[in-house]
Amino acid sequence: MKKIEAIIKPFKLDEVKNSLANIGIQGLTVYEAKGFGRQKGHTELYRGAEYVVDFLPKVKIEIIIEDNLLDQAIECIEEAAKTGRIGDGKIFVSEIQQAIRIRTGEKGNDAI
Repeated sequence: MKKIEAIIKPFKLDEVKNSLANIGIQGLTVYEAKGFGRQKGHTELYRGAEYVVDFLPKVKIEIIIEDNLLDQAIECIEEAAKTGRIGDGKIFVSEIQQAIRIRTGEKGNDAI
């Protein structure tokens, strides 16, 4: 099993969710997040005063999938989240040792 963590722009969430659903990925967890990468925020002007917006709004998506869906899932996220502009986000993949469904006690791929 693999865990995919994707940091994307908030307005791309529905596109990513629908794209993942089209390949059969049923569950995901979404977090509202703030952060910055290479763009390091930006300055804005408000009522004549200039201030720095260090942390930009982002969305973090976490999904746990079977190994055979990994490449498809990454491709779906990349295509749906891409705008071609700075700040599109990142995708991280890690190994999951075990998953257990609390309600039934199912383990491994059966739990996801």
